[in-house]
Amino acid sequence: MKVKPQIPLLILAFSFTLWGCNPSPTTQADPQQQLAETNECLNCDFSNAEFSGQDLSNVKLNQSKLNNAKLENVNLTGAFLDSVDFSGADLKGANLSQAGLSAANLSNADLSGANLTNAYLRNANLSNANLSNANLENADLSNADITGANLEGAQLTGAIMPEGAVQNSN
Repeated sequence: MKVKPQIPLLILAFSFTLWGCNPSPTTQADPQQQLAETNECLNCDFSNAEFSGQDLSNVKLNQSKLNNAKLENVNLTGAFLDSVDFSGADLKGANLSQAGLSAANLSNADLSGANLTNAYLRNANLSNANLSNANLENADLSNADITGANLEGAQLTGAIMPEGAVQNSN
């Protein structure tokens, strides 16, 4: 009688279970450690974390939580931040140039003086965000929610605004 190749594997997996061994651990590494080692942490929770002044350029944090995080003067140039929750975060003076922020939640975030040149903010929630003196030149804000956002002194040359119009001057 020939034994099918899958059967010995099933027996081996069952044996590990009986002995309390788990051949594939399910414990996740510490998100901070994972970020430091790989420059990537998808769907991680960094709520209230302190990253001020750090270089996180080209980091991949899609779908992560950074609500109420301290990110003042952080370098997030070219970062992948799609669907990240930055609600209430302190991003004063942050460099987010060329960052992908599609569908990101930046509601009530402080982005005053931030550099968002060439940032991709399509479908982002910027409601009640402080964007005073921010540089949004050539940023794509298509379908973004900017209800109640403070844009005083913001540089908007070349930006694609939520209604699709290109801003020709500040």
